[in-house]
Amino acid sequence: MSGGRKVDFLVAGVQKGGTSALFEYLRELPDIQMPVVKEAHFFDEEQGVDWSDPDYSAYHALFTADDRLRGEATPIYLYWPNALERIVRYNPAAKIILLFRDPIQRAWSHWKMEYAKRKETEPFAWCIREGRERVATGDPTAPGHHRVFSYVERGFYGAQVERLLALFPREQCLLLRSEELRQEPQATLGTVCRFLGVSPPASAARRTVHAAREIAYPSRLEAEDRALLADLYRKDIARFEALSGLPADEWTRNWP
Repeated sequence: MSGGRKVDFLVAGVQKGGTSALFEYLRELPDIQMPVVKEAHFFDEEQGVDWSDPDYSAYHALFTADDRLRGEATPIYLYWPNALERIVRYNPAAKIILLFRDPIQRAWSHWKMEYAKRKETEPFAWCIREGRERVATGDPTAPGHHRVFSYVERGFYGAQVERLLALFPREQCLLLRSEELRQEPQATLGTVCRFLGVSPPASAARRTVHAAREIAYPSRLEAEDRALLADLYRKDIARFEALSGLPADEWTRNWP
């Protein structure tokens, strides 16, 4: 295991939950150092790291040698198997920041992103039904997981938070709803900065980063799709509320 000063905090999820906006806000703060490019993808690496004896030098090379707080944002970490376990082994004192979005809207936004990137060619309705088989058989390095097609699976927040809190003390984890950052960025950044122990910005304007591209999508989010996803998520979202302390009624009151 290589030495070097460790990364202090990670924005570890969720994808399509506002992590790009948070990354942009944080990298503008004078007391924080973030890598030039979002998503280091270090702890979800399955090929280039010997996890029995990891070398962190490439990871630490993303940062310059100064005294600022070090952080990075890779939203797959919460979802990807072993990523959180690798993080706690690397730095058990690390602080974890998570942004959560209505899982139905998250799945829809995720599909639009992958379709716009041409990584997805199938309609949304198929992807959240028959297409889930691709997740079960997709990645031999991480059975039952998939980097692209995990539209439904990434939305089981309760199970993911339960795993997180089995590894990290609750006081090291800051869980937020993405709507808070979008609607009240100044107050939400104040909460984040208090959690990290740095000075908040004097002001923070609303911003949207990586919004869905305006193209001709072959699908709409239909009522039957919403109903299917609501049924899949309902039990887990109650688990999420209990574990996180975050109310989900702003999401679920719009569910079928």
